[in-house]
Amino acid sequence: MKTQMTCINGVDVEQLRQNIKNIQKDPSLARCQFRATNRWQGGGYTQTVIHDFHGAGQEIVHRNDFRMDADEPPLLLGEDIGAIPVEYILTALSACLTTSLVYHAAAQGIAIHEIESDLEGDLDLRGFLGLSDTVRNGYEHIRVNFRVKADAPQEKIDELIQLAQQRSPVFDVVTNPIRVTVKGEKMPETAH
Repeated sequence: MKTQMTCINGVDVEQLRQNIKNIQKDPSLARCQFRATNRWQGGGYTQTVIHDFHGAGQEIVHRNDFRMDADEPPLLLGEDIGAIPVEYILTALSACLTTSLVYHAAAQGIAIHEIESDLEGDLDLRGFLGLSDTVRNGYEHIRVNFRVKADAPQEKIDELIQLAQQRSPVFDVVTNPIRVTVKGEKMPETAH
């Protein structure tokens, strides 16, 4: 178990500093490739499996495969077996902002005791349904509200929330255009 001196907010600060030094010496260690495999299960139901990724110059296998079910609610003709895909965006955004806030607070020696956040995203289905070319298919606006209990004044908490936005990979993904390449291929016929 890590000592209280090197572990702040559950983050091994000494290891974090060592990782930063290693990346400064060899920037190729910072390159990562994350992967997911998704299979359609029927209707609006899909299942994604997360198994491994590439990071720090090596292939890394997770301790367990992570399975994430996604579906649509009955209102959108689904079975409500899993979260709606756009709800996973909110999940990813809140998790990444929180982690960014916690890690940067730890690096500054600030103890965080509790963090909660509420997220709301506004989406107009006319885009998805093809009923309007002027309405976005995705979120028009996302609001995040943090509640943070920490050994720091409100000004420092505000600074950490700003820093979390500046450094969060998911915040970057949802607030900036990124190149996405989509291709398709016909699957071979299987014997019945």
